[in-house]
Amino acid sequence: MSYLAHSARPDQNIPAQEYGEHVIKTRRRAQENAASAGCYAPKYARLLEAVAALAGEFHDMGKLDDDNQAVLGGRVTAKKLPVQHVDAGVAHLLSKGTLWHQYAAFVSYAHHIGLQSVAKEMNKGESFLRDEKTASLTKERLPQYLARHCQGIAELKLVGTENAALLKSQLFLRMALSCMVDADHGDTARHYGKAPQCSLHELRPMERLKVLDRYVGTLASDAEDDRVKGLQSVYTACRNADTAPSLYACDSPVGTGKTTAVMAHLLKAAHDKGLRRVFVVLPYTNIISQSVDVYRKALVLDGENPEEAVVAHHHRAEFSSPDARQFTALWQAPIVVTTAVQFFETIANNQPAALRKLHNLAGSAVFIDEAHAALPASLWPQAWRWIREVAEEWGCHFVFGSGSLTRFWELPDFVAPPEKLPELVLGEIRSRLIANEKQRVVYERKPDAINVTELIAWLRELPGPRLLIVNTVQSAAVIAKAIQDANGNKKVEHLSTALMPVDRERTLARVKERLLRHEEQPNSEDLADWTLVATSCVEAGVDLSFRTGLRESASLVSLIQVGGRVNRRQKYDCAEVWTFTLQEADMLRLHPGFKDSSKVLETMFAEGRVTPDDCKEALRREICLSGVKDKIRDCEAAMDFPEVRSLFRVIDAKTYTVVVGEAIKQRLKNWEKVHWGEIQKHSVQIWGYRIESLKIPQFSQYPDLYEWNLAYDDFLGYMAGVLTVEEFVSGKLTVI
Repeated sequence: MSYLAHSARPDQNIPAQEYGEHVIKTRRRAQENAASAGCYAPKYARLLEAVAALAGEFHDMGKLDDDNQAVLGGRVTAKKLPVQHVDAGVAHLLSKGTLWHQYAAFVSYAHHIGLQSVAKEMNKGESFLRDEKTASLTKERLPQYLARHCQGIAELKLVGTENAALLKSQLFLRMALSCMVDADHGDTARHYGKAPQCSLHELRPMERLKVLDRYVGTLASDAEDDRVKGLQSVYTACRNADTAPSLYACDSPVGTGKTTAVMAHLLKAAHDKGLRRVFVVLPYTNIISQSVDVYRKALVLDGENPEEAVVAHHHRAEFSSPDARQFTALWQAPIVVTTAVQFFETIANNQPAALRKLHNLAGSAVFIDEAHAALPASLWPQAWRWIREVAEEWGCHFVFGSGSLTRFWELPDFVAPPEKLPELVLGEIRSRLIANEKQRVVYERKPDAINVTELIAWLRELPGPRLLIVNTVQSAAVIAKAIQDANGNKKVEHLSTALMPVDRERTLARVKERLLRHEEQPNSEDLADWTLVATSCVEAGVDLSFRTGLRESASLVSLIQVGGRVNRRQKYDCAEVWTFTLQEADMLRLHPGFKDSSKVLETMFAEGRVTPDDCKEALRREICLSGVKDKIRDCEAAMDFPEVRSLFRVIDAKTYTVVVGEAIKQRLKNWEKVHWGEIQKHSVQIWGYRIESLKIPQFSQYPDLYEWNLAYDDFLGYMAGVLTVEEFVSGKLTVI
């Protein structure tokens, strides 16, 4: 008799999938995933293969129940399977009694609900089964399930695992679940014709390094003489640095080519250590667009598709439902450029859809760029422990970089004991570059809070072009709209995550063009008198150079980073960068997360300590104010995976993917194949509370994927709809 794993879809001409086919392919792919990751983790390699393969083989065994087969075969109609299908495989694995079977049981148990708290599950007794009734039913029918399972599935031969003992490693269990779930989701998507379509490229680090050398050579020949020396010295220092240690720091001022210099070091490290991919981790999406553009010009080999060789992972692209899994980003490319939110929250996660890509991190060279902005201070202690483990146990190589690098690893509040990392850019070169920095900008503070009207009046007094950065998406939209209403479109640009990535890219290109025209005609008042209103998405790493900078009060390091977007090429003797506070009025929204850092910034100004070298002290004071307690460490040690995920949130509130592009929305509704990259480019990330208050609908076919149904334009983005709703609520607008 033939048994089924997945039901047919007659409306899409998709047949049912046989149980044996799905299990064999899931087991094989899980073992292959584990073998690839295990190459870089010799301590765990054999155990990882055994756990992933066993979990893959037995994860669906409960589907062999007669009642479940009736639903899968279409003889009975039901929204879900009547018998919980996970518990049978878990019970069988636990009955074996070995340590590695227990880990496989825990992973199999997690393949839908995620990794749970080990202590809470163990308190249930001898098994993880949900209740006495389920446990009794499973025990009674288990021999029948096992007999059916073995009809067409040969026993897996495991070598060298009989005496396996696992050191206490929570990361191991996340990796094992990643290997298994990727196999399960991947095979299901393949059967339903929804597997992501892409060609996998190898890293080939030395070939890419030669291409990068040529690219940097052409840049140096086009640069100004005084900048050429800085660019060349930083590139040469990074390219020629030793690669033996697994952790490095790279502190180099703005405009000195860290994007390409650190990449040269990473490629050399990948060659020396046999690594398989490179990650570039950035705090803001706009830096991703800029960096990806550079890397696709500088690293792509002949015959490669640039979008597959260098992949941009902007925002959340993790979907648990079978139909939406095709939109998942999997970190399979040789060069992955992603956000700090995605990178660190993936490591911290317990959910299958999020962890699915984690095993691809093993054996990677990783650049944490603009490290000062990657994480809130309270998360760095645990993040550092994970980084240490990934580097030491899973074969990774890390570089931490910034134009104003805050060496948190030297603070006892963060790391015990504090550490010193080797530097890619040595002291003599850095000192020369820092000396030039001190002549470029001066930092000022406006003492009194101001409203929108006062802010616009102040802007008219300051030389342009001006960069104005505020702390919330709504404040940016309110201010940009007010400037537009008062002065017209030519006086303002707006850039925030309220815009789809495609519109952000167009806006950023237009901003760069306006700045270039001003550089060519610096005496033209028409070309100078305008303001870019933005959020922190352009605070760091973006190659922009304004005449004046303004930053709503946040941290000292944020203010210093804004200075990197002002007088970048030293066209002026000195330029001003201001910090200020806003009044919470006129629909402006203040960000509570900057309360402590703003207090510290005020004291640093009072003491006259507003330089890049003061950022570490400012961070130390922020820690003291926040009273950081390392609760995450305790939960991680206790293997309480859900609580770790809950506590380790780079962004406090959950966001959801909301598709804005009309053409993409229609294709999704028509069940057409859409690449996850297209979803990313034509969608926005919106807070859950806004989803609820605005009643944004989901796509009926794709749970957790939403459809924007309010106003949107390429100036304010989705805030065009939000502000209209808020004006109605406040009574400023009425329906006629």
